[in-house]
Amino acid sequence: MAYMKFLLFPFLALALASCATQNPPRNTKYRYQVNIQELGNRIWKNECAGSTRGLVSWNAGEAFPSLGIGHFIWYPAGVQEAFDESFPTFVRYARAKGVQVPAYFDGPAPWSTKAAFEADRSGLAHAMRRWLAANIDIQARFIMARSRLALQRMMEHSRTPEAVQHRYAALSNTTQGMYCLVDYVNFKGEGIKPTERYKGEGWGLLQVLEEMQGYPAGRAATAEFSRAAAAVLARRVANSPASRGEKRWLAGWLNRCKTYR
Repeated sequence: MAYMKFLLFPFLALALASCATQNPPRNTKYRYQVNIQELGNRIWKNECAGSTRGLVSWNAGEAFPSLGIGHFIWYPAGVQEAFDESFPTFVRYARAKGVQVPAYFDGPAPWSTKAAFEADRSGLAHAMRRWLAANIDIQARFIMARSRLALQRMMEHSRTPEAVQHRYAALSNTTQGMYCLVDYVNFKGEGIKPTERYKGEGWGLLQVLEEMQGYPAGRAATAEFSRAAAAVLARRVANSPASRGEKRWLAGWLNRCKTYR
């Protein structure tokens, strides 16, 4: 009997540990250890190839310039589209945090068209790039703040809001985990729009957090996020209309997911 107890104890401990991971941890204290400068540089490298020139750009086919490491949208006068105009919000955020922001960032974008932007020889875009390159940290903080606001929206649309909240908290505790959260939103969105569904299944950050198993922390959390993101994107491709031919993109998407580990 003593032998049987000795034999059963490890299995009982494992079973209890397994059950514990099925429910969100209670009263968990998260001590945020994000390296803001490192996070900002990673986003800058990923979104702008780390180039100063990429900090003020105007993409073909768009009616507005994009600024900063997060490609914050800035509408010219008279332009209004469906996208969130994030650059004026960033300017207000930076000033509220005590950062001196140049007056040339006020009002609408100073160029009315892409052609006007490319023809400008005033040096304004160059001055903007210099300021943005010198203020990477406040841009990273703004992106983190937007991410936390997105969490509230995702919880409102989630089947398992408590699980989403705890997984988000564990990821946002580290630089790599925070990078996963903000990069995936830039990559595939928050996952709350009804129009972003195939066969009723979404593929945004919300779906990745719901797909994650258990409640890992640290490196285990980013590894599980990487696995869940790959699973969500593979499901998107499987559910997509054949006419879209999305399978051709999957390998590249999965390679991006590997960077989250």
